[in-house]
Amino acid sequence: MELKKKEITEEQTRSRLAALCSRAEHCTGEMRTKMRQWGLAPEAQERIVSYLVEHHYVDDERFCRYFVRDKIQFNRWGRRKVEQALYAKQVSREVFGPILDEYEEESYAEVLRPLLESKRRSIKAANEYERRTKLMRFALGRGFTMDVIKRCMNDADPWPDD
Repeated sequence: MELKKKEITEEQTRSRLAALCSRAEHCTGEMRTKMRQWGLAPEAQERIVSYLVEHHYVDDERFCRYFVRDKIQFNRWGRRKVEQALYAKQVSREVFGPILDEYEEESYAEVLRPLLESKRRSIKAANEYERRTKLMRFALGRGFTMDVIKRCMNDADPWPDD
């Protein structure tokens, strides 16, 4: 038995997405992805996105500001990981670039220092070189740039032995 996909009209889609955007911040990329999943025609998708932007349900710059702040403060991500996440959400580099530039390197370092100190205590390493390598790999995985990582590690040197 084959299940038939229920057709959704343009008006229903617009209402659903407006309600969704009223509850939380979303970007145009997320809206397009949802409409593609629902099988809406490309022309209808553009009309709906225009409506959502025009009526201030969706604003990519506003979305970016909240997204960047949350990911840096609460998820403790570095610049590169935030960039990748925004790229995956189909947000334009012209939108998120200036917002990320507002955060100075020191604000990333303030997030990274406690992470490195905490991680350092849990790492098992044969020597200091291996420990530093593992810490760098950890910080790179969190999306921090090598400049910030080196500065934080040099600030913390010499770290006390366990």
